[in-house]
Amino acid sequence: MNIEIVMATHDDIYEIEDLYNDLNDYLASHINYPGWKKGVYPTREHAENDINDHTLYVAKHNDEIVGSIVLNHEPEVDPVHGNWMIEAYGKDMLAIHRFVVHPDYLRRGIGTKLLCFAENFAKANKVKSIRLDVYDKNEPAIKAYEKCGYTYIDTVDIGLRCYGLDWFKLYEKLI
Repeated sequence: MNIEIVMATHDDIYEIEDLYNDLNDYLASHINYPGWKKGVYPTREHAENDINDHTLYVAKHNDEIVGSIVLNHEPEVDPVHGNWMIEAYGKDMLAIHRFVVHPDYLRRGIGTKLLCFAENFAKANKVKSIRLDVYDKNEPAIKAYEKCGYTYIDTVDIGLRCYGLDWFKLYEKLI
């Protein structure tokens, strides 16, 4: 499958909003591994902020957005909170957020391509480490991260218990 990954623009916002809504509708009618909820997370507002920050990348197949990923230098978990493999802060560390694949395109390698894109982006920007947190019940994402060489670091509370999301696993990949 031919996939192009590019930085999202404001012209993409409606399609990104549809991507988030389609995924959340799918999760609501299936097993909701990440614990996401339509209208709460992720939303159009998240996408608008990420586009303004130049951190949102979209995967396109035949000019249709089929996935997305946010890459920035701001982890959800304070760097000292986790027992990371190396000391890396600011521009030395890349964080993955809002890693999304459209439900019609699950198990087609798009998630792997997005993670490879993140790794190539990190190498090109001389980043030492890629870090992420994942809800501990999100088995499909955990399998994808481990398949792509991410190392489990720790399980922590990142303050989302009010949403029923008690524990998050921290993963890291050295570049």
